[in-house]
Amino acid sequence: MSFPEKSKSRLSRRDFLKLIGLAGFSSLVYGTQIEPDWLDVVEMPLKLPRLDAAFSGFRVAQISDIHMGGWMNRERFGAVVDILLEQELDLVAITGDFIVGGKTASWYVDILDGLLVELKRLSDNFPTIAVLGNHDSYTDTDASMVRKILLEANVVELGNDVFSVARDFSSLHFCGVDDVMFGAPNLENIFAKLPELGSAILLAHEPDFADISAATKRFDLQISGHSHGGQIVLFDDTIPIKPSWAKKYPSGWYEVDGMQQYTNRGLGMSHLNIRLNCRPEITIFTLMAL
Repeated sequence: MSFPEKSKSRLSRRDFLKLIGLAGFSSLVYGTQIEPDWLDVVEMPLKLPRLDAAFSGFRVAQISDIHMGGWMNRERFGAVVDILLEQELDLVAITGDFIVGGKTASWYVDILDGLLVELKRLSDNFPTIAVLGNHDSYTDTDASMVRKILLEANVVELGNDVFSVARDFSSLHFCGVDDVMFGAPNLENIFAKLPELGSAILLAHEPDFADISAATKRFDLQISGHSHGGQIVLFDDTIPIKPSWAKKYPSGWYEVDGMQQYTNRGLGMSHLNIRLNCRPEITIFTLMAL
């Protein structure tokens, strides 16, 4: 006995193109309307070789690439600050690109006011430190607008400087290098102020600066931003778009010549307001001694 063959349905070219279009439209809606608001709070425990036991459990939150004035507005950034205020933190570190650069100075009036208020909420609750990014210099080459906001918000700008925290006669040092692309990065100025003893963490907006900082053998960790994690990441973890100075270390954790490097995916966006497989990020480091 034989059974009749099942009819084989074939997908027409027109139907195939409709499916492709539907998939593309769905990805566009998801990437512009859903994922940019889907904040990822990444818990990152790290062992640092020179960290004194007094600082075991020290918690640092990193945010980066706020890009206020683009997709990011005060309401969205305020929601990020709300989440940070719920955490048990010892310090907040911000690794540059506070604004979307390239506008006229008068355009930023309301935007900078919102940025100031929300940064002040952070600094009122946690010691807050920062370095500048390349976008902060796009409107005024000396980044004076952003520097003024940081000063008024009591955020400590580490432009080739050191901020040390003391516990039980031991110290943990946070260093910051000026923006690599448009600033004047100077590690010699940092080393002139950095004590020989104690773990040192470097804030550098551009992650590929790690090749330079690691070669000094003085930093246990560099934290960076700049890349936005690529904003669009393919499902085999391929990052098709990598900006300059973020080609080698575009997202997440790396080991670079004995130094740890972490690149935060950022909060805002630039150029294209879309994220695919690359959620905005708050990183919370819990530091541990060996």
